[in-house]
Amino acid sequence: MPQIKQLSVRHFGLILGPALFVLALLFFRPEGLSPQGRAVLASTLWVAVWWITEAIPIPVTALLPIVLFPLAGGLSLSSTTEAFGHRMIFLYLGGFIIAIAIEKWNLHKRIALSIIYRIGSNMSYIILGFMIASAFLSMWISNTATAVMMLPIGMAIISQLKEDPATSQETTDYFSKALMLSIAYSASIGGIATLIGTPPNLVLAAVVQELYGVEITFSQWIAFGLPISTVLLAICWWYLVRVAYPMKEVAYPGGKAEIRSQLKALGAVSYEEKMVLAVFLLTALAWISRSFLLQKFMPALDDTIIAVAGAIALFLIPSRALKGQQLIDWESAVALPWGIILLFGGGLALAAGFQESGLAAWIGGQMTSLQGMALILILLILVATVNFLTEITSNLATTSMILPILAPMALTIGVHPYALMVGATVAASCAFMLPVATPPNAVVFGPGYLRIPDMVRAGIWMNFISIVLVSLAAYFLLPVLWGVDLGQFPDAFRK
Repeated sequence: MPQIKQLSVRHFGLILGPALFVLALLFFRPEGLSPQGRAVLASTLWVAVWWITEAIPIPVTALLPIVLFPLAGGLSLSSTTEAFGHRMIFLYLGGFIIAIAIEKWNLHKRIALSIIYRIGSNMSYIILGFMIASAFLSMWISNTATAVMMLPIGMAIISQLKEDPATSQETTDYFSKALMLSIAYSASIGGIATLIGTPPNLVLAAVVQELYGVEITFSQWIAFGLPISTVLLAICWWYLVRVAYPMKEVAYPGGKAEIRSQLKALGAVSYEEKMVLAVFLLTALAWISRSFLLQKFMPALDDTIIAVAGAIALFLIPSRALKGQQLIDWESAVALPWGIILLFGGGLALAAGFQESGLAAWIGGQMTSLQGMALILILLILVATVNFLTEITSNLATTSMILPILAPMALTIGVHPYALMVGATVAASCAFMLPVATPPNAVVFGPGYLRIPDMVRAGIWMNFISIVLVSLAAYFLLPVLWGVDLGQFPDAFRK
């Protein structure tokens, strides 16, 4: 039955998208909107409907602007396709190749097990260990890969607990649910911390550069993202082990021994792991120090250059375990998530269309009713809207659709674009309620420890917590860390 319902939604979307496109082109002629702007708006409606209903694969929908913008007269073909070669796409590509190498040589598993072994002494602290390990890995590799890797480790720990006759069924159930949710939640939370941690962060950086010619650096983002990620992770741990699933029995029989056993099975740290770790650390250090140190010696150095250089290095360093091969080969690298790269391009094409056609300015002019409303209230409404929207849609698709709209909105109400755009971007990574909301949620739902009501009951409170925290951080923390005045639209951003 659910599959039939899903098919009907897709079929409805297949028809609705083109229908709205035609209707908007033929009959929507508001005052002040140019024919180019109308063409971009009509095309965006088609793209949005297909993204929301998943009428066809989301990455394929991202290619629609290449067809629709030129034919409808919204944007030239060259301007549209330029978006698919944006430098932020290559930053993600380079970072992901490094992540593939980390996974290929099992370095991520060794890091995770080592963290859990050192922190986990009882049930609550084992969950904390899983959360810290998942969040740290998700800062650098995809949250999906993190959850997939952590899941079997978690299942082994749960099996160990089930074999202990002294542990009550209630404790086992509570621990199982809390552990599964901790993996999913922390994989999403960790991605907030770095610019490459989750695709919406990079979309924000790319859109800001596309619209305003301003760069959000890796170090600039981590100064804001890491504190939010850390605080949200701490609150999440407390909530899971003290409120959602409080466990009466704290001792964990055999848990530490199971982690030690899995660590031992990995064997000694290999040469390949050391080399990949060295490349990763040098890349991360270069990202963090570029803006205040490295650019003094290399003014043209960019985060994208660092990422691509790190990736190329992995193709040059020879492997000792695989004679005649390097740390990574092309067969491994083609596992890149090409769909996300297409989504990046589609989102940036929409942003370019909004800006160059005048649609962004027209939308901004329609939002005069928001003038005079308190910024903190606007932020709360916006963050809550994005948060719950991403429960049913891709967070990358959501940010790609909404960021080009928030830019003119900021100009109209006279606030700094960062207030709205950063708040919305972080909110897109905080969907905790449904299995379909994020890939990590779907991963931990699969084994059967959780039911949908379990996820909704626990996740809705995490959603509310994140809405308040993200709104407060964007309002109070962002201007301090980035040195901006949220109360006015900066002259440097007027183009």
